[in-house]
Amino acid sequence: MDPAILAKVKRETQKRRTFAIISHPDAGKTTLTEKLLLYSGMLRTAGMVGGRKGRAGAASDWMGMEQERGISITTSAMQFLYKDHVVNVLDTPGHQDFSEDTYRTLSAADSVIMVIDAAKGIEVQTLKLFDACRLRSIPVITFMNKMDLPPRDPIDLMEEIEKVLKIKCAPINWPIGLGREFQGLVDLQKDEMIFYDKTSSGGSTMPNRELAHLNVAYHARLPDGKLNELQDNIELLREAGNSFNQQDFLDGKLSPVFFGSAMNNFGIESLFDSFIELAPAPTDRVANDLDGHEVNICAEEDEFSAFVFKLQANMNPKHRDCVAFFRIISGHYVKDMMVKHERTQKKVRLSRPHNLQISDRQSLEEAFPGDVIGVMNTGLFQIGDTISSKGGFNFKPLPQFQPELFATIQPKDLGKRKSIDKGLAQLIAEGAIQIMWEYGNELGSPYLAAVGKLQFEVLQYRLEYEYDVKTNLQPLPYTCSSWVQGDIEKFKKPHSSKIVKDRLGRLMVLFVDKWEKNYAIKENPNHKFLDYS
Repeated sequence: MDPAILAKVKRETQKRRTFAIISHPDAGKTTLTEKLLLYSGMLRTAGMVGGRKGRAGAASDWMGMEQERGISITTSAMQFLYKDHVVNVLDTPGHQDFSEDTYRTLSAADSVIMVIDAAKGIEVQTLKLFDACRLRSIPVITFMNKMDLPPRDPIDLMEEIEKVLKIKCAPINWPIGLGREFQGLVDLQKDEMIFYDKTSSGGSTMPNRELAHLNVAYHARLPDGKLNELQDNIELLREAGNSFNQQDFLDGKLSPVFFGSAMNNFGIESLFDSFIELAPAPTDRVANDLDGHEVNICAEEDEFSAFVFKLQANMNPKHRDCVAFFRIISGHYVKDMMVKHERTQKKVRLSRPHNLQISDRQSLEEAFPGDVIGVMNTGLFQIGDTISSKGGFNFKPLPQFQPELFATIQPKDLGKRKSIDKGLAQLIAEGAIQIMWEYGNELGSPYLAAVGKLQFEVLQYRLEYEYDVKTNLQPLPYTCSSWVQGDIEKFKKPHSSKIVKDRLGRLMVLFVDKWEKNYAIKENPNHKFLDYS
């Protein structure tokens, strides 16, 4: 590669920040995403998630069902400039029924902002998503949201994180007042007090740095008693708390903690300014060569490489298209370049690439490590596919988790059989729904499987509104499953269970309950049971 181009790759890579936002439902994840768009100048008014009639929908929620229900159903990928940096943000679904989409998305992130409702602390989905981050050694920044509502004690919240998530906390700022009395933050790095003025619309003005130092009294905003109490808390933090260490953060041993209110813009600028400085630029990734040996792919090398972490059908209802989302790992992408598709061993041209800015597609001439690009997919790409300029390796496969709900589906109008088959093929390729057939009866009606009930509701909704097919969904009595490896002819199957094959030809056993599953494991010691693949 031309030395000037290689220098450009290194320079552009260091400017990138690619991160995901995770949380339990209703903790404020999508609201936080939109406030970042506001500060970057991408939006003039943020959508009100789950807002009242007549208000705008969330900008990052493009699907009709998301806008109707006020929840995030699928990952949104957006790119924009923020203070001389190129930010790629992945707004993930918070609902546990879509956790598989979130797990795959985390493979494309270099860091994570974990949003916690300050009134509730660690919730079930927060714990699951954090564990997924730990498995991938992803650095996590914590944002304690909703400090303007009655919250728990900040010190108690941090102690809970350290106990439950087993990670050290280092506060970067500290709240001035709680609940209705929450009026600003102390920047613990600069010893500054930052006050906010509420507006009539429920937000706030930009930060007003009225106090240069903690030891300077400002009686109009903070009475002496409150100032002394605040100074005592901060002194306690500095004596007994954890100081921030960048390497511990990058190693996943420590999480910097920020406080604020996404809804009212309290502490958002402070969070994002610090994020740009703390979060890592795209780093090297490990792949497997054709012999199965691990190889290191350097982000700043001259050879281009990327992998598919998401497929999404019908983002543009007028064209009924499918987009493959690639995370660029290394090198320099240029428009219409030829790459090797590792799974098929074919050379393909990446034509008409784009990135997403809110719900709009922007054509791309070039892209760099950390960027997420969308490519029109006519059936060539699958989730987990690797492409590169030289070939010879695959990035490690993305996890697939065992489903817990099963059903059959039929069109209400039998004349819609071709439409439902097309719709199922595209939606199953996205990875939210799995399809399987009874072992020995592969020509029979397929079974559909999902991690959560809401996935089936989304499936029926999308089949109706995107493919014009109304359906009847018939639940099946199975509640858990496992992939099975071993001689299936010697497998001792419990009476109520069912052996099936998934679309990749792998054998899976469906069980009516966990007791039956545990019984099968005990009765088949020579078989291997896998809960994810």
